[in-house]
Amino acid sequence: MPRLVDHEQRRREITTAARTVIATGGLDAATFQAVAAEAGISVRLIQYYFGTKRDLMLATHTAVVADFGVGFTEQFTALGPAATPREIIRTFAVGLLPLDERRRQDNLVFAAFHAANLTGDTVTSEEMMGAPRYLVTVITEQLLRARGAESDAHAAELDAELIVGGVSSITQFVLAGGATRERAVELLDRLLDRMLL
Repeated sequence: MPRLVDHEQRRREITTAARTVIATGGLDAATFQAVAAEAGISVRLIQYYFGTKRDLMLATHTAVVADFGVGFTEQFTALGPAATPREIIRTFAVGLLPLDERRRQDNLVFAAFHAANLTGDTVTSEEMMGAPRYLVTVITEQLLRARGAESDAHAAELDAELIVGGVSSITQFVLAGGATRERAVELLDRLLDRMLL
């Protein structure tokens, strides 16, 4: 009897292999041949699931974003309904930092996509900005909650963008070897102390 194939699982195996290849060699290294070798499958199978390299790259980016989302959901469940705005913002921010090997790899993948976006290769700004825009929206809401109903919404949005940009910069600093993981958390807390006076 023929074995049933879980197509979503197979797609996941392929994007996981692509993440590994991208994290070690960038988007240029993520050829169908390299990803197939990493996944232990044929190039033809990758072509079956992802017609073009661009399709594979976008699916890989989406998989990384989705994994971050799953992590955030688990962390928020652990926080509980009485979580303060600072706790919620900090949970998002810490969840983005490369504080373990999995998040380090995922942030290297994001860095590769960011570089490709800057050069206009493979991905567009619109395809890259969904997750950061979502983070800005959530953090803006929490800043307004912390500051009160009469607070300046525009100022809160600007501060949310600064927090998201700050976390991105701290992440790059850690990935480049300029800060330890412990220092990254210290820098983040310092940033939040200044934003949530």
